[in-house]
Amino acid sequence: QVQLVESGGGLVQAGGSLRLSCTASGTTFSSHDFGWYRQAPGKQRELVAAISRHHSTKYGDSMLGRFTISRDNAKNTVDLEMNSLKPEDTAVYYCNRGIYWNSNYYPSHDDWGQGTQVTVSS
Repeated sequence: QVQLVESGGGLVQAGGSLRLSCTASGTTFSSHDFGWYRQAPGKQRELVAAISRHHSTKYGDSMLGRFTISRDNAKNTVDLEMNSLKPEDTAVYYCNRGIYWNSNYYPSHDDWGQGTQVTVSS
């Protein structure tokens, strides 16, 4: 079973940047697709970005142009670079192993990290 550990969250002012990292273990990292999701209080979990094993990427509409997802198969990491952060980006951010197919990302039910809090102050 895969283990996913997120890091890099914290408190940042609006307009600032953060870089989140997800480290995976217990799996053949390069053979899998991964995604970042977020969940704000009282809201549903939503897709932030996903990256396939072939490095294809997909972003949530409100993140396009501000966030960049990348992967390093040598380090077993999936990073999320977040720029021009807004207070509405405040949420817990989760890493997921899923399936990237036909330009869509399908999160697995079980393969989630514990999450990392991102708070953007105005």
